[in-house]
This record gives sequence, C-alpha cells and structure tokens, in this order.
Amino acid sequence: MPANNFHIKGLTNDQVLQAREKHGFNKADYKKETGFFIGLKSLIKEPMVILLLITSSIYFISGEIGDGIFLAAAIVLVSGISIYQDSRSRNALDKLKSLTQPNCKVIRNDKVEEIKSEEIVLGDHLVVEEGSLIAADGIIIHSNDFSVNESILTGESLPVFKDRTQKDNFIYQGTTVTSGLAIATVTAIGIRTKLGKIGQSLESIQEEKTPLEIQINDFVKKMIFAGAIVFLIVWALNYFHGHDVLDSLLKALTLAMSILPEEIPVAFTTFMALGAWRLMKMGIVVKQIKTVETLGSATIICTDKTGTITENRMSLAKLFVPSTQKIHTADELIEDTEKELIRLAMWASEPIPFDPMEVALHQAYTQLNNGDERPFYKMVHEYPLEGKPPMMTHIFENRSGKRIIAAKGAPEALMNISNLSVTEKQQIENAIQILTTEGYRVLGVGESSFQGDKYPAIQQEFQFQFKGIVAFYDPPKKNIQSVFENFYKAGILVKIITGDNAATTTSIAKQIGFRGYEKSLSGDELMLLNDGELHEKVMTTNVFTRMFPSAKLKIINTLKTNNQIVAMTGDGVNDGPALKAAHIGIAMGKKGTEIAKQTASLILLEDDLSKMVDAITMGRRIYANLKKAILYIISIHIPIILTVFIPLALGWIYPNIFSPIHIIFLELIMGPTCSIVYENEPMEKNTMIQKPRPFTTTFFNWKELATGIIQGLIITIGTLSAYQYAVLQNYSEGITRAMVFTTLITANIFLTFVNRSFYYSMITTMRYKNNLILLMISSTVIITGLLLFVKPLTHFFQLATLSRVQLLISIGIGFISVIWFEALKWIKRIKNNA
Repeated sequence: MPANNFHIKGLTNDQVLQAREKHGFNKADYKKETGFFIGLKSLIKEPMVILLLITSSIYFISGEIGDGIFLAAAIVLVSGISIYQDSRSRNALDKLKSLTQPNCKVIRNDKVEEIKSEEIVLGDHLVVEEGSLIAADGIIIHSNDFSVNESILTGESLPVFKDRTQKDNFIYQGTTVTSGLAIATVTAIGIRTKLGKIGQSLESIQEEKTPLEIQINDFVKKMIFAGAIVFLIVWALNYFHGHDVLDSLLKALTLAMSILPEEIPVAFTTFMALGAWRLMKMGIVVKQIKTVETLGSATIICTDKTGTITENRMSLAKLFVPSTQKIHTADELIEDTEKELIRLAMWASEPIPFDPMEVALHQAYTQLNNGDERPFYKMVHEYPLEGKPPMMTHIFENRSGKRIIAAKGAPEALMNISNLSVTEKQQIENAIQILTTEGYRVLGVGESSFQGDKYPAIQQEFQFQFKGIVAFYDPPKKNIQSVFENFYKAGILVKIITGDNAATTTSIAKQIGFRGYEKSLSGDELMLLNDGELHEKVMTTNVFTRMFPSAKLKIINTLKTNNQIVAMTGDGVNDGPALKAAHIGIAMGKKGTEIAKQTASLILLEDDLSKMVDAITMGRRIYANLKKAILYIISIHIPIILTVFIPLALGWIYPNIFSPIHIIFLELIMGPTCSIVYENEPMEKNTMIQKPRPFTTTFFNWKELATGIIQGLIITIGTLSAYQYAVLQNYSEGITRAMVFTTLITANIFLTFVNRSFYYSMITTMRYKNNLILLMISSTVIITGLLLFVKPLTHFFQLATLSRVQLLISIGIGFISVIWFEALKWIKRIKNNA
C-alpha cells in the first residue's frame, strides 16, 4: 500500500527545520513566573512563616539576640523544606503535562507521519480525521464528508461541515473532528492561532480544587481561626499576670504555633503530585490530580473488548460469500468471488486505515491483487460509521467517472437494507452463528450503484447487494485472565461493554474465564428497560453487547446512581460521553483517539489493562499513607497544644514549659516525617485483598479522626505525667522541661513507627523498606541527644542535662503512651483470623 493516497509530498526534513527555526514550535509560550517565585510567594502567605517572622522580630527587639537568630535560621530552614517540597510537586506535574501532549498526523517526505502536536511547523500538511483534536490552524486542501465541532471557539455545539470550496475553509486549533477526514496546510501555530490569541486569558484561569483539597483547606482555616482566638486569650492571661507586653506576646505566639497544622496541606499536595508522578513512571498518565484520590475507591471497571481484553492485532481469518455457501479461511487458495469481497471491504475502509480491521483489509487486498486500483480513484463522498446496528459507506470515483460504492458494518445493518430472500437471510445468519461462536469478529460487506451527484441524505437509502462476510480473529491478551483475577480479589466488579455482537463477545469472555459470561444484554434491550429493571440489570449483568454511545452513558450513570465508583476504558469518539461521565475515565495511549484521550482523566500508555491494577494499587497506597500522615499530624499536635495550654490555664508551677524555639524544633521534625517519610511508605500486603473503601464526601469525619485524637490525648497524658512527676520530685524548671521534651520526642519517634500500619504490628512494619524513616529517626535521636548533653545547646534551649534515671523514665513514659495501640492492632488481627 502507498504511504499516502493523496498525491501530496509534504515538507522535507530540511524545510521542517527551516520553518521551525523561523517560526518556532507549536506551543503557547506566555510569560509565566518560574516555579521558584510561585513557591516563594505562596510561602510568604504561610501562617507559620508569618508567626516565625513576628516572633523572631520580638526576640531581636527585646534583646534576646540568640533566640532571634535561631528563629531566623528556622525560617530559612522551613522555607527551604517548603520550597523543596513545592518544587518536587511542581516538577512532577510538569512532567505529567509534557506526557499528555496530543499527537497528530502530517504528510512529510511523501509519507504520513505521527508526531507530537508541538512539532508542527508552518506549511505542514496536517491530516485530521474523525476523533482527532485539531492541533493548528490551517486551510483545507482535501476533505471527505468532513465536519468539525467548534464549540470551544464559537459556543455552538452542532458540527460544522467544511470543504475547500466553501468560504470558511479553515480548521482551527482546539476544535475536534466529528466525522470524515481532511488535509489542511498549516497557516498558524502556537500563540498565533485563533485559540492562541485568546490563550493568555485562559492561562489565568485557576484549576478547580478537588473536594478533599477544599476540605483540607477548610480544616486548616478553622484551626487558624481557633488558634487566633486562643492566642488572644493566652496573650491576655499572660499580660494580666506579668504586665509585660512583649513577653506575654511571645508566650501567646508559642501556643499559636503549636495549633497550626500547616503540614496537612503540604502533605496532601505532596502525596497527590508525587503519586501522579509515580504512576507516570509506571506508564499511567494521570491528567487530573483528583483521579489519584478516587483510584483507591473504584468498585466497578467497565472495559471494552477490542484492544483491551484482546490484542487488537486483527487478522483476516475467514470469508463467507452467499453465492458459494462456503466459509473459507483467508489464507487458502480463494476464488474470484472471495477476492471481490475483500476488494469491496477495502474500498469501504478509510484510505489511510487506522482501525486494525481496516489495516488487515488493505494488507489482504495488496497481497491478492496484482494491479493496485487505489491511486486511480478518489473518495468523493463518505458516510461515517453510524446507525443501530452501525455501518459506513464510501464512494470512490476515477477520472472516467466510474464509481465504487462500498459499505461495511454489522451484518444485520446490511442485511436490513439488502434485497434478500428469507432463505438467503437464514443462510447468512447460520454463517454468522458459526463464526461468532468460534470467537471471530464479523463484518458484513455490501455494494451499490448510483447515478447523479445528489447523494442520499443517509446511507441506508442506497439499495445494496449483500456481498458477504469478512471474519477477523483478535486473540485475547495473555495476561488478561490474571488481570481480572486481581480485580476480583480486590473486590472490584468487571463489566464488558462492547460494540461487538453477543456471540463473539461471549466466546472470548468464556476463553478468559470472565465471570458472568453466560448472560449478556444488548444496547437496544437496555434502552427499553424501565428505571427499576435498569438498576437491577446493570448490577447483575456483566456482558453488554452492541452498545452505542447513549447506551454506554446510560450504564455508567445508572451504576453511579447505585453508589458505585466507576472506572471505564475507551478509545473512540463514541466513548467520549461515557469516559467523561465515569469517575475514572481511562483512555488507551496507543489506539485511543485524541478525543478519548482529552476526555479521559487517565491514559494507559501501553494499552495494557494490567496497569489499572497497578493504578488502583497505587491509589489505595496513596490514600492509606495520606491517612497515616494526617492522623500522625493530629496525634502529635494535640499533646503539643495541650502541654503548652494546660499548665498556663491551670496555673501550674512552670506555666510556660515550652517556648517558640521548642515548638519550631518539633515542627521541623514533624514536617518531613509526615510529608516525606509517610509518602515513601510501601504498600501493605493486605491492601489489594480488601474491598474498595467507601468514597465518602469528607475525609475529616469522626470515624477517621477518632484514632488520631485518642492517640494524641494519651500522649498528652504521658507528657503531663512526666511534668507532674518532675514537680513532685522537686526538680528544677530546666529538668522538668527536659523530661517533658524528651517524653514528647520519644512519643513522636514511636508514633512514627506504630502508625506505619493500623493493622500489622510494629515488628512487621520494621521490615518495610523505607530508608527515609531510619534517616529521620536517627537524625531526631542525634539532635535530641545534642540538646540534652551539649552544654551550650542545653542552656540555649533552657533545658537541663538529665540523669540516667530521669532519661529512662522520660523515654519509658513516651514509649508507653504510644505502644498501647499495638495491643489494639493485635486484637484486631485476632478477630479477623477467628
């Protein structure tokens, strides 16, 4: 087959380089702030940084230069960690954006090539076809039954038909092809396109926050508000007792710092962005970060058959011609009638085939015919794939006016509009039954004739002759059975939704051990069901055949009303509505149309459904680790807040046990622990044998928070017990502070280990591979040791060196205040194994 059938040579490689050097790449390079400055601006607005600046300034004003320098250094350190985390997240997202760049087809060097859209140059010959996203502005030089959806520019949702003879013979970047094919010479790229000229305003549009992100921000705002109120109360109390404005302000700021859970939004952003980056490394491109939140909740996966369950390498396997009443294999010596059937099926295909079946037909035609007719014929009219059941028709004509009108599609579609006797219909149906039950995919082929240039409005108005059936075999993927077993183990239902017929689909489903292959439902049958029947059928039926866009959409929406979290795979234009409606729309990276990729929220680069198992695994892991991080933050914040507040509120002997330097030290430990260490935690071994977690509307409910709050309260009891023990022993304020500080640090260390799993024991989780946790814990132990035993540091932090007994008591109390949770986990495991 020739590289292209349009007699267009296109640009040469040298011409492409010259055009690119002169006009640049096809991308919108608007002036943007660098990621560093964006991170810096957001950092300046952070409440914790503002509090540190105020506190540091007060220390300098009051003459406590050492404390002021320490907090100034802390500001630099906190800022460095924040900017590092922000840059990690931003770099991960930038890499994802580069992978989601759409591809397009151009004619260069007399060949049709697939390139990235940003590589288009001025003067290129752009090939756009049904399902593609137009990547640049251009003027049409050739088209067949070509229509475009220009709603992104005009707001008009109806398709606009175009050809080179019309006044508006331009195509525009960002619009989508709804039918046919066109070739256009590129006239504008990048910001010089019609869309690019309004792109600057689009750049300023903020990405919508996800529900969980909104809830986290609301939670932090409430904590800030609460902190502000408590800050004023504590300031007033301290001023009432001491009548020192700056001193009382410092003590109030200490409490305000302890209340702020600024690590939570940092942890959320880090987990989502790095989770998406990890998925990208696995060949899964997440276009919308909110998808990462949803992945772990998926309860149903709706998959198409061709290319997802099967290899999508269609081979022409068998032929049936009514006149001979025989089914021939395609590789045996075939007669002229079978050759004519293949010839007509090829003419009914696209000149530049995209679909694997059409590729197979073109290849078979080339092998069986000595003379190639294709260069001498031009497509003059096209009826795209449509109807129930679907079919498509192409009309070709040569210079002498000879026409070929060929159609292919579902055999039933062509049988309905062909003049067949009852006997002939029965013979064809028998052949279809034999072929489909063996797992072959079948297409009917028809031929018609027509005089004149005013073609019928719809293809069904032609009078067709039914010429025969071409049957293709697309073997199941080798790993697909194990993929489905993994979904079943994870408590996820799988449903096949395909445009193919019931017999072929059932045969393939049976071969791979698909659950529920015995019962199927067609698109037409589905549309006749009432609401009650529909809700029942979509849950009890696992094979849906002869599906069309509205039927697919109805299945997805009905599953959603049944409180299911739905993932759906798709690759074609017709899958667009259902992909958009699903909670997780999954497009195929290789065989998927650009419309499918643009609509979906996730792209499988290798068209491998096993990657969805990995994606769901990653989604569950991210959610579990985020929960661990947030519960850790809550658990450790509670004792800090109460240890600062209770001695002051109750008038204990040492009312200001912690100062800002102690709080900031604890913050520096907690930040990296929750957002770096927990993000790096491996998946627990029971993750993929659990049922999908309920997709609740809120993360912050009492059921989720109870564990963290109880842990925090018990750690508080431990720290305050250490305080009271020291007071009862008549220890000095320095020793008391050192014991409370050591108890809290010890509790923090063991809490980090205990909360690595809410099910498995600490002994088990010690074997988890996470080098960062050992780095963080060892750093914390070393620095705490320096604070307790190096005199200048001990003096600076207003601590005292502890004796061995005092140190062991502090460590013991910290250990006991956390380790009790291991007993609860042990009881939980006993119950589950009972």
